[in-house]
Amino acid sequence: MTFGSYTIRLTDLDLKRFKQIKIGGEIIVATPAKDRSVTAHFPLELAERVDEIAECLELLKNWIVKQALSARLDQKEELGRLTREALPNVDAGRVIDHQAVQA
Repeated sequence: MTFGSYTIRLTDLDLKRFKQIKIGGEIIVATPAKDRSVTAHFPLELAERVDEIAECLELLKNWIVKQALSARLDQKEELGRLTREALPNVDAGRVIDHQAVQA
């Protein structure tokens, strides 16, 4: 494998650990494979929104979905952390009445 003036030889065993990018049948870049493909079915409206955003921003749909999913999972993890953090206060009776919050 040649990168500019550098040549790197990878065995078949090495290639299994790397994601390969090919152009015209030739491997031009090998990067450590750290991604895993996941299949998901989306409602048509959501898929069309992703298509529109990708086209407007000239970004890959995979990147947009990955960013959105990552942000949502981060939110859920934070909500779980805050809930666990608040449970001792609930157990101790340190709470605010729901109607007081709505007022």
